[in-house]
Amino acid sequence: MDRREYLAKLERGGSRHRPIAVASASVVEVRTRALACPHCGGEYRIHDHVATAGLRRVDVGCRQCSRQRSLWFRLVSFEPN
Repeated sequence: MDRREYLAKLERGGSRHRPIAVASASVVEVRTRALACPHCGGEYRIHDHVATAGLRRVDVGCRQCSRQRSLWFRLVSFEPN
């Protein structure tokens, strides 16, 4: 694994252990499209969006360099207590 991929897995959303917090499932794909490929800075193409055990996994491929990866999200409530 190269350094960029290793560092990308440590960032929010890079693994199931560090998901990106979102308030709604409808935001997941919007947030995914706003992220850039850690290898070349290209835009992502969404291949699949799967809900598993309170998490959302989005499988993507870079439109520019074609690298594949999965991004992770968790639905959370941002309402005041």
